Amino acid sequence: MSRSLKPLVRFLRPYWRWAVLAPLLMLFEVAMDLMQPRLMQRIVDEGITPMNMPVVIQTGLLMVGLAILGWFGGAGNGFFATKAAQGFGADLRGALFRHVQSLSFANLDRLETGQLVTRLTNDVTHVQEAVMTLLRILIRAPLLMVGGLVMAVLTAPSLAFIPLGLMPLLLLVVVWLVRRATPLFGQVQARLDGVNQVMEENLSGVRVVKAFVRKAHEVLRFGRSNEDLVATTIRAMRLMALMHPAMIVILNAGIVAVLWFGGVRVAEGSLQVGQILAFVNYLQQTLFSLVMVSMLIVQVARANASAERIAEVLRAHPEVQSRPNALRDVALDGRVAFEGVTFSYHGSGGAPVLRDVSFAVEPGQTVALLGATGSGKSSLVHLIPRFYDPDAGRVTVGGYDVRDLDLATLRRAIGIATQETVLFSGTIRDNIRYGRPEASDEEVIAAARVAQAHDFITSFPEGYDTVVGQRGVNLSGGQKQRLAIARALLVDPAVLILDDSTSSVDVETAARIQVALREARADRTCILIAQRISSVLHADQILVQDEGQIVAAGTHRELLAASDLYRDIYESQLGGEDSVNG
Repeated sequence: MSRSLKPLVRFLRPYWRWAVLAPLLMLFEVAMDLMQPRLMQRIVDEGITPMNMPVVIQTGLLMVGLAILGWFGGAGNGFFATKAAQGFGADLRGALFRHVQSLSFANLDRLETGQLVTRLTNDVTHVQEAVMTLLRILIRAPLLMVGGLVMAVLTAPSLAFIPLGLMPLLLLVVVWLVRRATPLFGQVQARLDGVNQVMEENLSGVRVVKAFVRKAHEVLRFGRSNEDLVATTIRAMRLMALMHPAMIVILNAGIVAVLWFGGVRVAEGSLQVGQILAFVNYLQQTLFSLVMVSMLIVQVARANASAERIAEVLRAHPEVQSRPNALRDVALDGRVAFEGVTFSYHGSGGAPVLRDVSFAVEPGQTVALLGATGSGKSSLVHLIPRFYDPDAGRVTVGGYDVRDLDLATLRRAIGIATQETVLFSGTIRDNIRYGRPEASDEEVIAAARVAQAHDFITSFPEGYDTVVGQRGVNLSGGQKQRLAIARALLVDPAVLILDDSTSSVDVETAARIQVALREARADRTCILIAQRISSVLHADQILVQDEGQIVAAGTHRELLAASDLYRDIYESQLGGEDSVNG
């Protein structure tokens, strides 16, 4: 068994009874199959030649009986092999999905969505099919090959040189083909990753594609990926297609040799016709079983490529996880502090997106992050719930270093709503209480009211039971953002992060949301990221970011007086209106 497949064997252990029983039943079927040519020999030599019909009838009935017994063995093998393989596949797929859920953002940045989809589906299917094939053929093929060869030699020792000469020749052909085809199977899976990646990007961004009239470009891009997949698959399959004709040529050459040399011996009287007939059958069993072994090797090689890709995901160690002694039973207030934080997305070797960031937010305060696109605002707030860890410095929530806190404890204290709203299939009610499935209807409605979502929800015929289409396709951008805010509020967090989550909401509604947030819970810390400066004018503190650094901090009035960058942003958006009225 290959090194890549060995780590996956543990998923077969719960089904070891079926995995053992299936080969045993196949062993029984092989024994029945190996007896058939000898009985056929008896019919010809002891029944048909001397015209002894009782022998023909008795032996024929015995052959039918053994064939039926062999059928039961084969059917039982198929049944139990399927049970074991399907259970194995289901457990592997489940474990892979659970492991993906445990990975940190940094892991998922490297393992792209299209690749993960392929590994969860296509790769698992390949390994599952290999397990089923192993349980069905691993016993049958070697036993038929060895048993057929032994029986052929016992049946006609003088013709043994024929299979012994043909088997190495066929084996050389098989080894050559398998060695050439095996690397191509890994390339096929990589090309399939590319097809899935293009498809996933296109389907998730279909509105952008249509808006910019880029259908032809996307069709061409998908076509290139699809053609690469087809070309690589054809190269692999073209090699494997040579195996069957090669086997037929060698088998036919063997049959001709048996008939030639066997005919001479029949004429001499040293062999009988039934022996020749039985020998040909054993030769066919031997050579066909060798081809079956080769096909098994090919399938295992293909599964090995998939297993390596699966193992790569399972080996991925979450870069962010709770420490063994992480604090769990602590009550976190809304105090957030950054102390000399430097962060890059590729570890300490990457270009930092945050550099020596320090500030503190007290419970109940509203803090706004303002800056140009790419200044590091979203990166900064992603460190608070510990989606990533900083390269240097530390982040604290409630006075505790976030790395000392249990992840579940930390994230239950934080609610987050992002600009790119993700909604799940289900009702509006289900989406709002995604973080608190046990929340009552009254709590759901209260959160929706604060998020200014209640009115548009009740305007739907089904109200809160309205089914949300895939990714919220039947809702506007502003509606989806308000549902996301309601979802974040329902968990009653000590720290609420709104990452440009009102960008699709009109100014008046955004203002009502801000007022409702201040009234909803006085001690809740609110961290806002906004592109519109009008959304942050009344924040207790405004942090101005530029190229990963906090270059200015203060209230609106303080920044107007002290920060040229803030003043430029303010004047570009509001045209220098009076700060009080802005």
